[in-house]
Amino acid sequence: MTTKPTVAISHLGCEKNRVDTEHMLGLLVKAGYGVDSDEAAADYVIVNTCSFIAEARQESVRTLVELAEANKKIVITGCLAQHFQSELLAEIPEAVALVGTGDYHKIVEVIERAETGERVQLVSPEPTYIADETVPRYRTTTAGVAYLRVAEGCNYRCAFCIIPHLRGNQRSRSIESIVAEAQQLAAEGVQEIVLISQITTNYGLDLYGQPKLAELLRALGQVEVPWIRMHYAYPTGLTPAVVQAMKEMPNALPYLDLPLQHSHPEILRAMNRPWQGRVNDEIIEQLKAALPEATLRTTFIVGFPGETEAHFEHLLNFVERHEFDHVGVFTFSPEVGTPAADLTNQVPEAVKQSRRERLMLAQQPISLRRNQTQIGRTVEVLIEQENPARDECIGRSARFAPDVDGLVYVKGRAPLGQIVPVAIEAADTYDLYGSVATAAIAASPIATLA
Repeated sequence: MTTKPTVAISHLGCEKNRVDTEHMLGLLVKAGYGVDSDEAAADYVIVNTCSFIAEARQESVRTLVELAEANKKIVITGCLAQHFQSELLAEIPEAVALVGTGDYHKIVEVIERAETGERVQLVSPEPTYIADETVPRYRTTTAGVAYLRVAEGCNYRCAFCIIPHLRGNQRSRSIESIVAEAQQLAAEGVQEIVLISQITTNYGLDLYGQPKLAELLRALGQVEVPWIRMHYAYPTGLTPAVVQAMKEMPNALPYLDLPLQHSHPEILRAMNRPWQGRVNDEIIEQLKAALPEATLRTTFIVGFPGETEAHFEHLLNFVERHEFDHVGVFTFSPEVGTPAADLTNQVPEAVKQSRRERLMLAQQPISLRRNQTQIGRTVEVLIEQENPARDECIGRSARFAPDVDGLVYVKGRAPLGQIVPVAIEAADTYDLYGSVATAAIAASPIATLA
């Protein structure tokens, strides 16, 4: 009897990449491969890379070099593999295979071919694949949370973004397929499902001829999972129908992740997002009125080519005026193959870093005030870590998305992977602090649903 090799996976990048990783793990386990968390002990190490910005590429390359120096058999997958396929194979002789973003579902075939001594290069120039609920999946998140990809790829062509080149055009799954996977996750005990895609508010446009996010939210409202969170919601796609579905579906969290990128119309026009500059203020005010309890998160890019001090001040004032709960700030990264990389009026790196720091400092007191509104409330918290020895645990409230927002530090014991009521007693800029409201656990409707 021939023993199959063991495989470890080094996951890098975003949650969309994480879903790819989980499908690769599921396919390998189903095919009988041993999956080892110890890269040093595994026969093969799959590195699922990221190539979104320079910092992510550097982390991916550093990981590959370290594994090469350890003389590991490396399988390079993900966005860096799609982006720099020829260069990677030339520079890293230890790489036995390279797999593009549209081919990760062939990972078992890749390992089988590598076992024969073949150096495999499997990269579709135009990725078209998207996994559905029938593809095996081995989740790598905490027990209570799972990401559910509703679409892959993007039809927009923002001047700074390489993702459409790496992931292809938008391709949505059917509502029936998404609901089927959500039901599978609910049966596994998942308490929070995070809907992800490049532009979730455009969900269904390619498949149905028009966005169908409202219909999807209503269908998911019938799934017995307490929290449905939505990521990457372009403000123009948050139509009255979508907002109404969020208000009516009890498990649709009032959490809006708005990738605004900037506020000034001239910079947005240069970013090839001109539609956004006309509606930012108006739509945000409308959303606040329609969903007064909503948590608003956004991301911005500072130092885009041509950004002047006046443009930046406009952004600074915009942030101070709208008082978002959470803000992420990135410095512009010139990506080869994007129009913005070739613009002549690049902003010096020192100026970019200074503007990032100034914007983050401006946001800190806002985030603190927003967190302080929770003091004195009893809120539902999904418990994700526990320390019985210290009689404490850590989790997230509905205001905090996994990995990108803050945490809730909880005194007292609570079941791992479950949602429990917590009395909030203190807050800082990023996190909340409280105690398990033990008397309320039995009466909690979310705890009962869970």
